[in-house]
Amino acid sequence: MAEAILSLQSAEIFQRENLVLSNVNLQINRGEFVYLIGKTGSGKSSLMKTLYGDLPLEKGTGSIVGFNLNTLKEKEIPFLRRKLGIVFQDFKLLNDRSVFENLKFVLKATGWKDQNKIASKIKEVLSKVGMETKDFKMPFQLSGGEQQRVAIARALLNDPDLILADEPTGNLDPSTSVDVMNVLKEIHDSGKTILMATHDYALILKFPYKTIKCEGGELFEVVQQKTSV
Repeated sequence: MAEAILSLQSAEIFQRENLVLSNVNLQINRGEFVYLIGKTGSGKSSLMKTLYGDLPLEKGTGSIVGFNLNTLKEKEIPFLRRKLGIVFQDFKLLNDRSVFENLKFVLKATGWKDQNKIASKIKEVLSKVGMETKDFKMPFQLSGGEQQRVAIARALLNDPDLILADEPTGNLDPSTSVDVMNVLKEIHDSGKTILMATHDYALILKFPYKTIKCEGGELFEVVQQKTSV
């Protein structure tokens, strides 16, 4: 039987006091790749923020990677985020330290102490995204696509159950977007579950996966037309 990693029932998603999505029913099973699409302001980011504990789930029921979103306490949020890999549009790398030190910072903040294990883990995640030779570089010395690869590597550090990618190609040109998408596809093919918010319909056509859409205050699955390539 399919194992649900994320489940929302009759959920209402608020941005401050504004209701942005109502009656949200969503289930994502282990091993799935799901796109979340919709115009700016349609509720995609608010939904993502609710999933990683930035916004409370006030109505309906929800669970994600074993955490109950209805009863989630402030002190549990860091533990929730360790089981999620979060990739942002604007990379969110620390510009005052190298790629290696960026990743080491995350591991130390999440309780890693053994320097050899830290170095080995960093090498492992960088090799997964094709950046193993760039660990000494500063973020500003990297292209946008390379920075996003490092951000994806960072999301993999604590071996998350679910990767939430919020517009990961939003700041990238089309060919770089395809490169980054290939990285995410490889990660998915290795068994990871991914929910990716995107505006990029060209990517969805090139890499077809299950697609859900925010529109008119509702969330629904989009049935994709099969196109011959």
